[in-house]
Amino acid sequence: MMLFAFSCLAVGSQQGGTTPVLERSVKAAFLYKFLGYMEFPADPGPTLVVGVLGAEDVAAELAQITNGRNVGNRSISVRKLGEGDTLTGLNLLFIGGDAALPEAAQRTAEKNGTVIVTERDGGLQNGSVINFRLVDERVRFEVSLPAAERCNVRLSSRLLSVAYYVQKGGQ
Repeated sequence: MMLFAFSCLAVGSQQGGTTPVLERSVKAAFLYKFLGYMEFPADPGPTLVVGVLGAEDVAAELAQITNGRNVGNRSISVRKLGEGDTLTGLNLLFIGGDAALPEAAQRTAEKNGTVIVTERDGGLQNGSVINFRLVDERVRFEVSLPAAERCNVRLSSRLLSVAYYVQKGGQ
């Protein structure tokens, strides 16, 4: 499975606060692949929309990866977001490590069925559905089932089977 292959890629160490090229590419590929392993609460229409806040390098890589590709019969649109931009219409929101999303905006995103993906320590504890982590210099991801429930998104068992960690209810 391609998703598992990506989870095993080694990445370079952080240099000067920028995300190494391979790490950026792996995260962008994961974001694209995640879409195929999610069932959204309402029909998202003909286009799946991915918002990226605070990680322009990942947004650019994701836009390149998804150009001309579909998930099922849906095209993919990538929106670069700035602080305070509207989150309306997003299916997935990636929040880069240095960006912050106000709690009220996060609750609104959850109510709208937006899957939040982060890349920070404690990401699941702060409400993310998926959080990237570097483990032994490899990009891995952890998943929160309670957060997925809050935004009414069903995650495929195939996605869960390759997660580094799965947080279940009551944890």
